[in-house]
Amino acid sequence: MTLKTPICALFTLLLATASAATETYRAETYRTGVIDLAVTDSDGGTRNTQGFLWYPTDQVTGAVAAHGNAVWEPIEVIQKAPAAPGQHPLVLMSHGLFGNARNQAWLAQALTAQGYMVAAIDHPGTSSFMRDPDLRRALWERPRDISRTLDQILDLEGFGASVDQERIFMAGHSLGGFTAVALAGGRFDPDKLDGFCADHPGERVCGMLTGWEIAKTAADREMMSADLSDARIAGFAIFDLGATQSFSTESLAAIEKPMLVIGAPLDLQGLDLDIESRALVAALPQQNLLYLEPETLSHFDFLGVCTDRALDLLTASEPEDDYIFQDGTTERQKDHQLIVKAVLDFFANL
Repeated sequence: MTLKTPICALFTLLLATASAATETYRAETYRTGVIDLAVTDSDGGTRNTQGFLWYPTDQVTGAVAAHGNAVWEPIEVIQKAPAAPGQHPLVLMSHGLFGNARNQAWLAQALTAQGYMVAAIDHPGTSSFMRDPDLRRALWERPRDISRTLDQILDLEGFGASVDQERIFMAGHSLGGFTAVALAGGRFDPDKLDGFCADHPGERVCGMLTGWEIAKTAADREMMSADLSDARIAGFAIFDLGATQSFSTESLAAIEKPMLVIGAPLDLQGLDLDIESRALVAALPQQNLLYLEPETLSHFDFLGVCTDRALDLLTASEPEDDYIFQDGTTERQKDHQLIVKAVLDFFANL
């Protein structure tokens, strides 16, 4: 699958409209329905996980606030509403380190308003609610979590038939971006990572993966280095990913799927773009690739909008993490509109 509009033209279009990013992308056509997902380990193991399927619905009554709390603004959903008639593109989403399926609910609502179905799950071992070290070590399971989720949705009564199987996409933030690249065809290269980390002993991603004991045994190295791609996914949106240096250069150069990569240049305890998003873009084939680096964007602007109380609450309880909520209200809403437009324009051209 290739882009219908040349990358240069699409990039010009996005820049021309960035100043209007605070406006709604277009008039909402649908409300957001939601059901809970319970994804079972199809390989007979115990890696079962939970999440949500959001989808467009014509129902207009019964909306409730969901996926919010004292620090995160909720979105409006209609529980178990009937899906809008017809087939719809599907976006699979993967959260970042110690995040969860709710992290990009704001994006799910924006996409469902335009007719997309959206699914997200909690990755065992690297989610807010499940941080088991052994599950975390099995990092190869993250892409397989997404493939299993897709399997289940396509077989889901009342919803599987609604998926346009020619238009299945994926979006991933941070470690979810790593997951997305693996599903696009990036292959883990332990020797490359070892060499990089030997030359960059203070690099935070190296410390993290070493601490997790990623690919330390021969069996784990084999599992991590396997082909984890899923040919059913037609295009990818990568949001300020981490662990780019763990992918083999050859495998990145061989990725044929269209890729939207968004880097976050504001350094609020974020990632080094020179070894992450910029390095990824330099290694990927340049056709069917779009890279954006909005100057106002930080790593945590891909999370939800913060409540007015969020910064005060976190400063009082966990002041070392207050950067997550900096510029997290009206400024983040503006960044969200830019991201939504970029994603919708990109996927619409596939």
